Amino acid sequence: MTDLAVSAHTPAYAAVDLTTCDREPIHVPGAIQPHGVLLALSTDLERVEMASANARTKLGTAPERVVGARLEDVLGAEAAAVVREAGTAPAASTVELVLDGDADGPGLTGVVDAVVHRSGDRLVVEIERSGRADGSLPAYRAVRGAMRRLAATGTVAELVAGIADEVASMTGFDRVMVYRFDPEWNGEVVAEHRRPDLNPFLGLHYPATDIPAQARRLYTVNWIRMIPDLSYVPVPIEPVLDPATGAALDLSHSTLRSVSPIHVEYLGNMGVTASMSVSLVVDGELWGLIACHHYSGPHLLSLDVRTAAEFLGQASSQLVAERERADDREDVRRAEALLAELIARTSAAGSGALDALVDDDALVELMGAGGVALCFDGVITSLGDVPPEPALRRIATLLRGPDSHPGSSAHLAELDPDLADVADVAAGALVLGSAPDRWLCWVRPELPTVVDWGGDPTNKQIARSEGPEVRLSPRKSFEKWQQEVRGYSDRWAAWHPEHAVALASHLASLLYASSREQVDMAEALQRSVIPLAAPDLAGLEVAARYQPASTFQLGGDWWDAFLLPGGRMAFVVGDVAGHGVAAATTMIQLRAAVRAHLFADASPAAALDRTDRFMDGLFEQVIATALVGTVEPATGRMVLAAAGHPPPLLVHDGVSRELEVATRPVLGLGVQRAEQSEMVLAPGDTLLVYTDGLVERRGVHLGTSLAQLVELAGSGPGEDGAGAWIDGMLHAVPGARDDDTTVLALRIDPAS
Repeated sequence: MTDLAVSAHTPAYAAVDLTTCDREPIHVPGAIQPHGVLLALSTDLERVEMASANARTKLGTAPERVVGARLEDVLGAEAAAVVREAGTAPAASTVELVLDGDADGPGLTGVVDAVVHRSGDRLVVEIERSGRADGSLPAYRAVRGAMRRLAATGTVAELVAGIADEVASMTGFDRVMVYRFDPEWNGEVVAEHRRPDLNPFLGLHYPATDIPAQARRLYTVNWIRMIPDLSYVPVPIEPVLDPATGAALDLSHSTLRSVSPIHVEYLGNMGVTASMSVSLVVDGELWGLIACHHYSGPHLLSLDVRTAAEFLGQASSQLVAERERADDREDVRRAEALLAELIARTSAAGSGALDALVDDDALVELMGAGGVALCFDGVITSLGDVPPEPALRRIATLLRGPDSHPGSSAHLAELDPDLADVADVAAGALVLGSAPDRWLCWVRPELPTVVDWGGDPTNKQIARSEGPEVRLSPRKSFEKWQQEVRGYSDRWAAWHPEHAVALASHLASLLYASSREQVDMAEALQRSVIPLAAPDLAGLEVAARYQPASTFQLGGDWWDAFLLPGGRMAFVVGDVAGHGVAAATTMIQLRAAVRAHLFADASPAAALDRTDRFMDGLFEQVIATALVGTVEPATGRMVLAAAGHPPPLLVHDGVSRELEVATRPVLGLGVQRAEQSEMVLAPGDTLLVYTDGLVERRGVHLGTSLAQLVELAGSGPGEDGAGAWIDGMLHAVPGARDDDTTVLALRIDPAS
């Protein structure tokens, strides 16, 4: 393909090759495919500011010069009014227009289809010949029947096979494939409907470079793309650059957009003469494509049929998500049953819980692992197939996350090439640890896989190595090419870390309740998990204090504050009912659970509900209160949610008052209905969060204690800062305390 041909396809940007195709601005080609007409209107929708070069010939009654003409003169008054009305919709609209002229002529006259959508400040109108002669919607009737049949499928495999059959029946393409992406964006043909004389593509894999990142992004913006004739001559948009912006028109939402010349060459090398792609999007991410190929000449589908195919893709995306979630639920149910049995057996073992754990085959089966190793105080015991101790310690060092957060990998050699030597037993691992000498590590062996590629995936690199005199071009070979992939284990599911945390939390409660030595350990652990100081974050001052009750060293109070992605800080103050080892160990587990949920990007309200679910079955007759919040120092935006917790104080403009916060019942009741409150803290505003030990005094009415606290809070921190201020708050209410006391203050920097 010559540079001249490339320029014709994309007049808005220079020619590209395979070294730059991942940066090709395919959304602004400056041209369209010739089976329709494109008009871009002025901001007042009165005039045509940009138009495809074929507008005059396609719209037979249009004025001699379309660009600059009134919309009524180009389309007629009635059609212009329909376009303007469609332009008020927030999303793209498909409408019918009636254009003057001979409906049987070669131009776009009579009843035509038009797609009206926004591109920046421009309203874009794309006009095509109508595919409906009688105004009926046969394609949508076909979709209804297709959806009934697809809804009756049981598995993802059955569903995607049905999708390929239904789209082939609806569109008449010679080959329809369902193409699924893996986490590295390589694709696999997981279902196929083809003409009998065509070679099968089912089961073939294609490298991620076949569909670069910017193309994948467009697939999530515009769910369908069609090339009815691969040999088409692109029609440039005039002018190529928008007079108002000096930039090419963004055609991300266009149905007529001229496609990348590299993609045209790629399809041509496959013998394709026409193609269509429909996106499958699950949870906002591109899951796969319905890829349609034709080999026997041009194949233009009406906008009606394409819209029906797009709807089928969107509906099928929901079905794919439901089928995958159903498969996951079954796996989770099996694992939960194993976890319950494992917890019951280790609970019965008393002080021998650790030995009982590492002797129980269910520990390996729980994670679908090949083996597991437990390191306790530096001593490693194992079950199943595990690598030598040095490799285990190296794996634990690489994957043990901060704050006891689980870490996992399905390709350990990527983290440390030396670990490739133990891939036969440990190609992947999941590690959960509370300290460098205390961790659990599950390992999985490699799964050598023979991958059937649709052509040699290294073709691009081979071409590059041939030197600059060889022009890089899309690969021409699509014959099956086999490659053995080694060093990878089966991937860890999202629920595996959650079950690991639940198991570790259960073990912690057993260990720290078995003897006085364990009580001492629990006291040390409690001191270690309650931070000494909050993390620094520009624009925010955080100070906190914890004081145990005078008659107990172990309690259920805790506070936490840590940084989240995006410049936010999370903060938590909680209180487990009771004292002693049970309250302290429960507190440790709840603190870890809340922190894990917030790190997983749960909202404060969702974190409380998920923690309540976490408590169900792990604790008996245990309740706790908590207040969870996030704050953005840059904006002051704060989100708060409470579970039966005392309301915080807000100091604003020198006045202290109780702050009403959306609250749900205490944790431990199995209630799932948390709500949250949002507010904006102004510079200088201070939030005071505390546990009930600060205000509850024997024989003193709670209202009296709260009034004393509000009065002493006064106008908030002074020049000595929030730390000195909350030291005074600890003594705001006179009298002996019978409970632990935790106080946390958060102030937006007055200078921010």
